[in-house]
Amino acid sequence: MKLSRPVSWFLLAFGVWSWFIWITFVKNLWKDGSGLAFDDAGDPTAYFWVHLLLAVTSFLLGTAIGVIGFRGVRALRRESAERPPEQPSAPSSSGS
Repeated sequence: MKLSRPVSWFLLAFGVWSWFIWITFVKNLWKDGSGLAFDDAGDPTAYFWVHLLLAVTSFLLGTAIGVIGFRGVRALRRESAERPPEQPSAPSSSGS
């Protein structure tokens, strides 16, 4: 299957966005001081584990989508590098 240039770039951008968003989310979850992620003894709560699982799953899916986009961009660049430059067409003669 061949991806178009816009789709490849979109998938790659989605993968990069996923890395940024979910790593930031986990950092914030880890530093949570509201009492939702950690109980009074400092132990992780169910809220922490569920959200960590969601973040890791989304991070992995985003990574896979980004890899597909990267491979699409790379294939398009390789294809355009292998393609010979277009020759100007010779004027056609209208032999009368």
